[in-house]
Amino acid sequence: MSTTEGIRADWATKNYYAELGVDKKATHAEIKKAYRKLARANHPDSNPGDTADSRAKHEKFKAVAEAYDVIGDEEKRKKYDEVQRLYGGGGFRGGFPGGSSGEGGGVGFDLGDLLRDRAGGFGDLFGDIFGSRGGGQRSRTRPVRGADVESNATIDFTDALQGVTISLRLTSDAACPDCHGTGGKPGTQPRICPECEGAGFIVNSTGGGFSINETCPRCAGRQLIYDEPCPTCHGSGRGTSSRSIQARIPAGVKDGQRIRLRGKGGAGENGGANGDLYVTVKVTPHRLFGRKGDNLTLDVPVSFDEVALGAEIKIPTLSGNPVTLKIPAGTPNGRTFRVRGRGATKKDGTKGDLLATVEVQVPARLNDAARDAIAGYRAAGVDGTLRANLFEKTGS
Repeated sequence: MSTTEGIRADWATKNYYAELGVDKKATHAEIKKAYRKLARANHPDSNPGDTADSRAKHEKFKAVAEAYDVIGDEEKRKKYDEVQRLYGGGGFRGGFPGGSSGEGGGVGFDLGDLLRDRAGGFGDLFGDIFGSRGGGQRSRTRPVRGADVESNATIDFTDALQGVTISLRLTSDAACPDCHGTGGKPGTQPRICPECEGAGFIVNSTGGGFSINETCPRCAGRQLIYDEPCPTCHGSGRGTSSRSIQARIPAGVKDGQRIRLRGKGGAGENGGANGDLYVTVKVTPHRLFGRKGDNLTLDVPVSFDEVALGAEIKIPTLSGNPVTLKIPAGTPNGRTFRVRGRGATKKDGTKGDLLATVEVQVPARLNDAARDAIAGYRAAGVDGTLRANLFEKTGS
């Protein structure tokens, strides 16, 4: 049996009235009411997952939708009733009216007429359940979320700590400007995708009793296809968009951190949400300050007498207001002092600390007075036993 004949037999043998649970004399309003009730209860969006119950309801939804597509349309219903009358009376005799076998029962129309509009009529089902776009023969395509966009931004050290608003020039995927994302040649009409029957996805078995929903490869999830593709985007429905946006970089961002800005990515389709913008931040180094987590670091040069005798010195902060650092007598080289509240801004709004590390500087040249003073210090023999333990540990 050819594909066309197989479809005819399928339509001729199904009881669409029973599928919707209505009488053959039911009014259009009664049929529509029954359909809406069953469609809502069994729609895939209302029954997510891959359980036996959800799969059964998905199949029920398809059967209900198919039934309503026929007996919910007055012209198709007349033809269907005539087919059912002939079938019940044995009028087919091994063939189908208008079929290639040529053994029909003299019906005054080609059953192929009943089937030819099947895909197109099916498209009104989703819109009828979840909101009509005008009662036409086109389905409400499901919303498509916009693409996420990646970008890079370079900011200076101070802006990273305090937060800054920057301007970004973005080039992203967008709907084709000529076909507005439909993928069809402007002025042409779409039809329901025969691959997924307007669902936008197909179910593939992965083995072991499991199956997954995948975007329909033919319509790319749009649910509709065009016989004539858009010459600009070659049917992809996509183009590029260049725009400038203002992006707020939060205070405390770190070098190399990836910031997510919701809704700043590519535009959605069919009422879908915009994608997100991901900005990777590069922070330029500061000439004085470094960073360690939420703390700032600062290397502070000091002289020998300051660490030996003790001192009070002024050190800078990132805000520009210096603070006094007290160095106790006998402070070793490399000791780190903590100045609280002078670091980077934390997520909770508080600030980290400033970690100041002293580095003893050795003068490259000495004047006579300094040389004599240091020579006197050496003669005093204060550090005479400084390396004694080194020889004890090595056994020399």
